[in-house]
Amino acid sequence: MSSPTSNARSNQPVFNQQKDNRKLIYGILISALLLTWAYIFYDKSKTSEKVTQLEIKISNIDSARNAIQQDFMSVSAKADSLTNQNLQLQGDLAEKNTDIQKLKQDIGGILKKRNATAAELAVAKQKIGELNGKIDGLFAEIEKLKGENLQLNNANQQLNSEKSQLTQEKQGLEANLNSTKLEKKQLEEKVDVASTLHASNIAITALKVKGPGKESETNTAKRADLIRISFNIDENRVTPSGTKDIYVVVTGSDGKVITEGANFNTRDEGSKAYTSKVSVNYEQNKIIPVSFDWKQTDRYKEGDYKIEIYNNGFKIGQGVKTLKKGGLFN
Repeated sequence: MSSPTSNARSNQPVFNQQKDNRKLIYGILISALLLTWAYIFYDKSKTSEKVTQLEIKISNIDSARNAIQQDFMSVSAKADSLTNQNLQLQGDLAEKNTDIQKLKQDIGGILKKRNATAAELAVAKQKIGELNGKIDGLFAEIEKLKGENLQLNNANQQLNSEKSQLTQEKQGLEANLNSTKLEKKQLEEKVDVASTLHASNIAITALKVKGPGKESETNTAKRADLIRISFNIDENRVTPSGTKDIYVVVTGSDGKVITEGANFNTRDEGSKAYTSKVSVNYEQNKIIPVSFDWKQTDRYKEGDYKIEIYNNGFKIGQGVKTLKKGGLFN
């Protein structure tokens, strides 16, 4: 039979062993907990680092966006200023301006995106550089054209000045020419008037024709067979030699012009009917005698017959022949 003392000794190792197992378990748990906490701390540190990197990246993107935005605003303002100063761009310049406006729209579209990527911002930056180059090129061409236009304006002003001077000279020449033409016309009119022939020694005779070569003068209307008109064309130093037309107008006793319907132009009376036209072979500066007979189909009537002689539209002489009513023996 075992004693109490011996039982106590035999149970001692078992208790100690259990106590040691608990310590081991506690140690493992504590180690696991420490490792878990260490992992959590490590993971949190990594996460924080990633967040910081993302924040830095976002900040960098925002900074790049702002820088690009500023560049775009500056270049856009330069483009607007260039366009406003040259509103009437045409041809090739208008096409280049259209390209500039399209680039502005493309860049503006990228910068309006809230979540624009770095690649998109890089494209925008590249397009801003292209835009700036196009603006500089357009500006250079406009300045070149302005210079050429200035030269053309200067040349045009010089031409206008020369034209004005030539116009004045032309007006002076035209004034002189007109004056010369007027003087010439006046001289021609004077010569024309001076070349008009003049009739003198006008004789109007009523004749009775008894037979061939037998004529006798009469003042009786019923006995008159014809009226002979004779006169001299005086000498004229101005009138050239040649055939001259003499118009004779006979106004009967009834006050009407005896005519077959033919007219000629006078200087003072306009168109006028005439009785007969006589062509005279005139020689310059010589007296030319003229004589012709006028005979009417009807019998002559008593009264005054007025004879007017015209040359060159002017009346150059006139006379009157009075025929009386015949008596029983006339």
